[in-house]
Amino acid sequence: MSGTAAQVYAELLTRVGEANPRPRIEPVRRLAELAGSPQLSYPVVQVAGTNGKTSTSRAIESLLRAHGLRTGLFTSPHLVDFTERFQVDGQPIAEAALAEAWEELRLPLQLVDSELEAAGHGRITFFEALAVLAFVAFADAPVEVAVIEVGMGGEWDATNIVDAQVAVFTPIGLDHTEHLGPDTQTIAHTKSLIMKPGSTAVTAEQDVDALGELADTAARLGVRLYVQGRDFSLAEDRLAVGGRQVDVVGLTGHAYDPAFVPLYGQHQAENATLAIAAVEAFFGGERPIPEEVLDEGLGQLTSPGRLQLIGTDPIVYVDAAHNPHGAEALVRAVTESFAFEELAIVTGVLEEKDAHGLLHTLAPIAHQVFVTAVDSPRSLPVEELAVIAKSAIPDTPVEELASLPLALERARSWAGESNARAVLVVGSVLLAGEAISHSRSENWGTA
Repeated sequence: MSGTAAQVYAELLTRVGEANPRPRIEPVRRLAELAGSPQLSYPVVQVAGTNGKTSTSRAIESLLRAHGLRTGLFTSPHLVDFTERFQVDGQPIAEAALAEAWEELRLPLQLVDSELEAAGHGRITFFEALAVLAFVAFADAPVEVAVIEVGMGGEWDATNIVDAQVAVFTPIGLDHTEHLGPDTQTIAHTKSLIMKPGSTAVTAEQDVDALGELADTAARLGVRLYVQGRDFSLAEDRLAVGGRQVDVVGLTGHAYDPAFVPLYGQHQAENATLAIAAVEAFFGGERPIPEEVLDEGLGQLTSPGRLQLIGTDPIVYVDAAHNPHGAEALVRAVTESFAFEELAIVTGVLEEKDAHGLLHTLAPIAHQVFVTAVDSPRSLPVEELAVIAKSAIPDTPVEELASLPLALERARSWAGESNARAVLVVGSVLLAGEAISHSRSENWGTA
């Protein structure tokens, strides 16, 4: 990252970080109003949930772009380059456009910061500023539709100043419990409040408590809620070379021809199914997506940091899974899609995450574990993670390495001893990004 985007990012980093959200939304609304309420100048599809948000958001954007619409896509966090968070027509935003949007926001930010400080409250946070920056950039582009991924929760998330035409819910589970609540029902209630009166909502299959909360909020707000397994479905999902082949039945009952999804794992087939329903709902829910649009939209789909190949000699994959639910989907994908005899796990985990749950879930595919630190002050110490790994993955060798480059060097050396071995980097989005950057700097040739 260089030039103007780096300068914008550096200024944003002076604010309270993403790991410490504030349960408030009025200051964000005030900031956006002073910037001209840009989030109201285009229709929005908003995506909430625990896992699969980014992949589903990317699939929705790709399908809308295949319809010929000029799209905006806001996702978090980024893996390597800050501009990844703001995509216009499928590409990271131009640095000059991002810097221009930031300049527009500079005076409104000063005003709201002053108002908050005068009232004894904290300034606008990193993510609050980031969300409004995205809205300004998309209005300036201008886009014809924006797909907006919720940062955390829903009700008081900074993105929730949008008036989403379609609210989308990926599977809801336990994550960020210190901020969102101790159980699935409480978390689902918070997330359900991205629905707006009279809008449409689509949801993946949910456990009974989560679905009950979504249904209650939908009924109260007069929202039509489409539920996977009831109103649309993944009829069949087959392993294919380089991904999955899916048979989807949409909101109208139309059975689509088999479509190819170039991503690994059954969870990606589920994400694509949810995206198809969301796009159908966006266009009114009364007609199917044209087959050629569906094929183009799914065929051009990528999902960086999701079983992404970053090295071939030896084979190295990276995945951003960072909680047990995400790890469960990853284990299924690896087991179904690959035939490695032995796999080394390179892992680093942030201290607020369920490291034991994550690693215990990965145990069935782990033949060797290399633990390291994430490049973050919030990283679990290597020694502590090693103790957790030995408990969570017993009878498997665990080695401690002080940094990710050292861990990758050691893991690649181990994998290079046999053609039947491979390496998987997993445990944190930050770790995934660091691994991708390292593979590029070392010219591994694929990332």
